[in-house]
Amino acid sequence: MSNATSYVPDWLEKRAQLSPDKVALINADTKEKLTYAQWNKNANQTAYYLQSLGIKKGDRIAVLSTNCQEYLDIWFSCNKLGAIMQSLNWRLAPMELKGIIDYATPKVLVYSSDFSEVVAGLQKNISCVSNWVALGKKALPADISFSDKSKFPTASFPKVEIDQDDPWVICYTGGTTGMPKGALLTFRAINTNAINTVMSWGLDCNDVAILNAPLFHTGGLNVFTAPLVQAGGTSILCKSFSVDQTFDLINNSNVTLFFGVPTMFITMQQHKDWDKVDFSRCKLVINGGAPAPIDVFERFWARGIDFKTGYGLTEAGPNTFWLPKADVRRKPGFVGIPLFHIDVKLVDEEGKEVGPNEIGEIIIRGDHVCSGYWNNWEATQNTIVDGWLHTGDLGMKDEEGYFKIVDRLKDMIISGGENIYPAEIESAIFGHEGVAEVTVFGVPDPKWGEVGCAVIVPKDPQLNEEIIKKHCLERLAKYKIPKYFKFVKEIPKTGAGKIDKKVVKASIKI
Repeated sequence: MSNATSYVPDWLEKRAQLSPDKVALINADTKEKLTYAQWNKNANQTAYYLQSLGIKKGDRIAVLSTNCQEYLDIWFSCNKLGAIMQSLNWRLAPMELKGIIDYATPKVLVYSSDFSEVVAGLQKNISCVSNWVALGKKALPADISFSDKSKFPTASFPKVEIDQDDPWVICYTGGTTGMPKGALLTFRAINTNAINTVMSWGLDCNDVAILNAPLFHTGGLNVFTAPLVQAGGTSILCKSFSVDQTFDLINNSNVTLFFGVPTMFITMQQHKDWDKVDFSRCKLVINGGAPAPIDVFERFWARGIDFKTGYGLTEAGPNTFWLPKADVRRKPGFVGIPLFHIDVKLVDEEGKEVGPNEIGEIIIRGDHVCSGYWNNWEATQNTIVDGWLHTGDLGMKDEEGYFKIVDRLKDMIISGGENIYPAEIESAIFGHEGVAEVTVFGVPDPKWGEVGCAVIVPKDPQLNEEIIKKHCLERLAKYKIPKYFKFVKEIPKTGAGKIDKKVVKASIKI
């Protein structure tokens, strides 16, 4: 298509024209600042370089790297080329990486020094990649260096006609069942999420966000990074999450926006300097990825910070709801109302919409939804039905139209005919001062069908099953209390920093 409605702009070219001298990116380690004009030149040069490697519209470029400037340059060079960035989760095992690389057949794979050994192993078994490009140390002598791009011009890249429904990024789901599915994030989806976020969350050119979520995850790409390019704001680029670095940036770098997952916020609150951090310049501190225990909210609120939770998923946005400031404490744990261009419903097993305060599956429609999964027609048809994305998440809506996330449908425990939601139990257990982390899941039981199992990382070595059971009895109905309690030193996490229940379940013996 080439009509006006399908026009896709060159994002950085446009932003560089509108606000060339505005700081776009700050390197958290070196403190180097990059304006939109400079970033656009970087992306132009990267586009010319990738074009010299044979990349054209529709080709895939795989990236296996921690967060860095080059990652962002590649992402926006794909906008110029009409190419597709395949973001690889560096926490996956080599065989898992091989599977998704073979599936998407990228022509070029760019990797950082951290993964040179992994890449050396992959090269023996992958034939689709024409050029292996090292950001630093080469895996093999025959690989080429990304620094070769310095030979190419920084001038504007010739316009490539791109349709809004063309893919921009293949971003992978958590992969808790089988091989991760590659959600196709089109230009329309990324653009609409950015518009929704800027409009509904009130972002502007004065906003500064910490970017320490991994760029292989939709949170790193789309919670604030893409929206801030539209708004002309600033992202502080971090290699990864470090609590000390995060506190330093909040204290000293005029940070106004911070997104994290529950494990990040729990780590922050358990740090010795938690009470000394000045959050007064932050207009938005938001949780995502998984429900946070209510104690996490209350510790922020006690500091006068309007901490709230968001909701999204790789396939949609991920920004979906907004909870107005006046409702943050009035509706604890609620995600709020759908953003401007989003429609949300809650349905039962037969697809019928449920009433107020009834629990149903969350289904979503809007232009921010992915177009499907890469090379996976069956999964696409099962997930996107009549224009509605079936999330597999459970929620409820109150009489005022405010939504609350209850749990994952697949995580729900059905015990003796009763529905039990692990997130509720996790929140209750985490409220005990001796608990550092907790996850709850169902295990088979001959009498009840399923019962709960709680896996706990204790802060207090004296913590035991009897103490936790007593704590639970004061907060939960008896049938909700887990049958099993296991105490461990550490709970495994996914690449996005969320608790990996699949790995936990496999490691626990009942």
